[in-house]
Amino acid sequence: MADSTATVAQPRAHDTREAVLFGGVYGAVLACSMVAALTQYGHTSAASRRYDALWLVVTACASALAHGYAHYIAERAPHRRWDVLRTLADEWPLVVAVLPTVFLLAGAGWGWWPPKGVEYPAFALNIVILFGLGLVTARWSRRSWPAAVLIGMVDACLGVIVVVANAFIK
Repeated sequence: MADSTATVAQPRAHDTREAVLFGGVYGAVLACSMVAALTQYGHTSAASRRYDALWLVVTACASALAHGYAHYIAERAPHRRWDVLRTLADEWPLVVAVLPTVFLLAGAGWGWWPPKGVEYPAFALNIVILFGLGLVTARWSRRSWPAAVLIGMVDACLGVIVVVANAFIK
């Protein structure tokens, strides 16, 4: 006789390390891309840098919501009432990854440092974040140091691609 109790497959829980790597890389590349796009027209006033910082936060939050919602609807399994909120909350690394760039832009907007040319330190910062995320994640996966450095360099290349594209587009 067949077993009459069917088990419902639970959605795959995302590992915290996986979420940090994915969200961190996505957020750092998003921050690079947004800085490149927002500074395309050469607006370098303090007010424009505050505007850029605000738009970066809005874009990161919208991206996190869209990505979390896509995960939620892609899991074709029954959900409990608050699963959507838990899925959206799992996207915190994406938003956190853009905060250093938001700090740089907002600081330039508040007069802590010159607003002109702040995109270059922002690019460098995000490239370092990408390298660090790749390196740390590779070491968490017990990869050798040379392999971890190589993975970090590959991650950093994502930021370099945005910087090079920005140079060509301008």
